[in-house]
Amino acid sequence: MDVFNKCVVNPGPLGKYAKQTEGYFMFPKLEGELSNYMMFEGKKRLVWSLNNYLGLGNHPEVRKADADAAAEWGMAYPMGARMMSGQTKYHEQLEKELADFVGREAAYLLNYGYQGMVSIINAMVDRKDVIVYDSEAHACIIDGMRLHFGKRFVYPHNNMENLERELERATKIVNKTGGGILVITEGVYGMSGDLGKLDEIVKLKKKFNFRLFIDDAHGFGTMGPTGAGTDEHFGLQNEVDLYFGTFAKSMAGIGGFVAAKKEIVKYLQYNMRSQIFAKSLPMPMVIGALKRLELLRSQPEHKDKLWSIVTALQKGLVDAGLNIGNTNSPVTPVFLNGGVPEATQITYDLRENYNIFCSIVAYPVIPKGLIMLRLIPTAIHTLEDVDYTVKTFAEVKRKLENNEYIDEIKVITIE
Repeated sequence: MDVFNKCVVNPGPLGKYAKQTEGYFMFPKLEGELSNYMMFEGKKRLVWSLNNYLGLGNHPEVRKADADAAAEWGMAYPMGARMMSGQTKYHEQLEKELADFVGREAAYLLNYGYQGMVSIINAMVDRKDVIVYDSEAHACIIDGMRLHFGKRFVYPHNNMENLERELERATKIVNKTGGGILVITEGVYGMSGDLGKLDEIVKLKKKFNFRLFIDDAHGFGTMGPTGAGTDEHFGLQNEVDLYFGTFAKSMAGIGGFVAAKKEIVKYLQYNMRSQIFAKSLPMPMVIGALKRLELLRSQPEHKDKLWSIVTALQKGLVDAGLNIGNTNSPVTPVFLNGGVPEATQITYDLRENYNIFCSIVAYPVIPKGLIMLRLIPTAIHTLEDVDYTVKTFAEVKRKLENNEYIDEIKVITIE
């Protein structure tokens, strides 16, 4: 059989819906300046789907820093991988400032968060080692573990009793192989918005010998007194052995970093294949990240504004009788009862009749019978945005409970 045959016969769990969804439900085009309101399908919509927590994506100082760096350096400089010809003092400066900010001895830049996570896992474990990870781990963690030749055990999301059992299994194995155990969790879970139970995981270090690695993509910049992350929120920066952050959320950019003790970062620097064999992060990205980090540290009002919107939104939704699950971060899910047909119609209703654009999640990403509307509050949203959204969602819930979406369900084909 031709290897390309699958492209037509079985395009994948998402690809099979491409004809009906592309351009509207999948790969939608938001246009205009990054803001709480953007254009979609020719109409202005209130947008709750931008990973721009602190509102830095369109901040004038950030825009100027990006533009000035592009004008001075171009998008090509430096040419080559860091190890060969892509090293600059600005890359090193950014790494030092990131390490200082998150309370670590050292940090190393990653060209992309996803790619970097895969490569960190690949470099950090070998066939003698065992990985123990949370069942709701992000796709980049799952893909990283696919490169692991040793054992890996999963525990149900935030289930500490089960984690302890898996650590017992892992300990028996490494006692025979002579390897080590790496526990991987997220700081903030990007779908549900709840936090990894770092405090309870750390307590298990008294009983088991393992290293703790957290993916804090959604926690960096939003959690903790200074925004240094979820481990700062818990007061556990000295107990989290390996810290991963990305520029794609609070920093509104591209790239990421890993931080730890100097010897660990040095090891990764010489063993992460994604960084050894890939071009260095372009200079405008580095200079832009330095400016973003400066604002994150010197202007806490952005985080304060974010949390004022988060608090108002989540309280308003709960008071209106909506289920936001167990979130204790800016990520705000709204859970409704229904299937894919209802989810499709609700999305259409929100966009066309209420001019609200948000992400929607249904089976198989979440269990059958549930719909999740995922809201990402930012510092550029307003309390008026919150009030309108809460009222709209309450109306959507009423219509769903009255089976109005069942009556109106139709196939929406985007030309």
